[in-house]
Amino acid sequence: MYHNAYFTSASLYRNTIFLLIAASNAAFLSFRGIRLKEEQLKYLKGTTTVGLACRDGVVLAADSRATMGYLVASKKARKVYKITDSIGATVAGGVADTEDLINILRAEAGYYSFREGAPMDVRAAARLAANVLHAYRFFPYIANLIVGGVGVEDRRLYFIDLDGSLTEENMVATGSGSPVAYGVIETEFRDGMSTDDAVPIAIKAVRTAMKRDIATGNELAVAVITKTGFRELTPEEIKNFA
Repeated sequence: MYHNAYFTSASLYRNTIFLLIAASNAAFLSFRGIRLKEEQLKYLKGTTTVGLACRDGVVLAADSRATMGYLVASKKARKVYKITDSIGATVAGGVADTEDLINILRAEAGYYSFREGAPMDVRAAARLAANVLHAYRFFPYIANLIVGGVGVEDRRLYFIDLDGSLTEENMVATGSGSPVAYGVIETEFRDGMSTDDAVPIAIKAVRTAMKRDIATGNELAVAVITKTGFRELTPEEIKNFA
């Protein structure tokens, strides 16, 4: 009885502190004139990234346009990253935030490999990113991630939202061009496809989004992750799929 009362009081105390912190954060944001949801949507409305989980690995693809409102701020923004030899990621959102998250993933994956003597698993990398995003949800990283790769058991593909929610997918698209990209991958991609068969679909999905979404454009980046490792296609290889 006393133990239960103690833990109940402790839980109430922690919940009260949590609510006070949340309220102070909300008041601060309101005082600064920040509409959090509007800010999140403003930063997340550009780009198109695609991830496909295949029989023998994962395919990741993205465009290279970075926008600031109606301004094309960069035509060579990097949105497909290598985390380890068996894990890759795509990013959508604020450039500084996404770069910081990628740096965290790379550093933690390297430290894990050094400490454990084995590479970090895909699910562990995705969960790490989700935990970081969830921990900073009141002052959030403006970022959506697709994390995919080949693990000890099988290939895995995860979508991570800016609040830290984590879902495993067979196909996923992010960014303002994602509705157009989904129209392609939902129609043409099938479970059990090889990466060789899926690469043209991922390229077509992003290229189709480029035609209808003004925040998606310029160059294409495509990466294939299999048991042999992480490989990014050259511009010449991508052009062959025109």
